[in-house]
Amino acid sequence: MPGRKSARLAPRSFSDREAVKICLLSDSHDNRRLLEHAVRDARMRGAEAVLHCGDVVAPTTLRVLKKYALPVHVIHGNNTGDLYAMANLSHESDSVVRYHGQDAALRLGGRAIFLVHYPHYAAALALTGEYDLVCCGHDHRASIRMVDNVRGGVTYLLNPGTVGGVGAKPSYILIDLDALTFEVRDVPAEPGEACNMPPATVHD
Repeated sequence: MPGRKSARLAPRSFSDREAVKICLLSDSHDNRRLLEHAVRDARMRGAEAVLHCGDVVAPTTLRVLKKYALPVHVIHGNNTGDLYAMANLSHESDSVVRYHGQDAALRLGGRAIFLVHYPHYAAALALTGEYDLVCCGHDHRASIRMVDNVRGGVTYLLNPGTVGGVGAKPSYILIDLDALTFEVRDVPAEPGEACNMPPATVHD
């Protein structure tokens, strides 16, 4: 189907049923409307947590996600915004935001997951075999890759593209951690909502 990419690996049994489906996104660049559209769409499809791979910019952008009551794990990218405000937001008593700094090692649904903004760092980490999934952003190019790691296994290297629609169609990845399936999805948006201008900087 146009606009969709998928990959599949045989399921692995595990006892931790927390957050089996994940909304993976990145590079929202202050576009709270598209960010909200993506998370709402993912939640309707069963997502139980959100992972953001950086370039939020203004931390207040994330406030639109509070209504969905999903944990939002976020790192910062090269467009850091106000990191002090981000830390304060994550420490509010009713906040859904979990701010991890420049990268994050998580365990969700029985899977080891690493978040980092830059694709070249992500590619190197995928080779170590320490994680089931390594997720990144930055270049606004959605991709799903299987990487043969040094331990003789396979690590998935995931880039959800830009949920903010900067230089590319807005997209996110819906992850099923149980089945280990991944789908790049277009963000449902009204005409005129998606910004598709050339990026301000070249990420080659």
